[in-house]
Amino acid sequence: MVHRMVVQYGQPTDAAVFEERYQEHVRLINEVPGVLRYTLGRPTSRDGEPPATYLVAELDFASAEAMAAAMRTPEWAAAGEGVPVLATGGVSVTFFDVEDVGPRGD
Repeated sequence: MVHRMVVQYGQPTDAAVFEERYQEHVRLINEVPGVLRYTLGRPTSRDGEPPATYLVAELDFASAEAMAAAMRTPEWAAAGEGVPVLATGGVSVTFFDVEDVGPRGD
């Protein structure tokens, strides 16, 4: 069973600065051992107003224990150092085991 971390970034005070800094964050996360999958999503508006969430990152690990081990690495520490500066619009993080309950769609 996959263990997932979902990180939601609020609307940044300066989107261009966020994007520039986030590219470095992506590079650092990609160096973290134990990350099986790392995806990004950018919410869109349905009513013309900017969505509260600017960017959603999902990181998959083999298990909660594998995620905990990854979070103890120097690579993880390096990636995390810039988050307070990056997340000017706030950030929320959720962890859970993924339960596959639907069709695969393939």
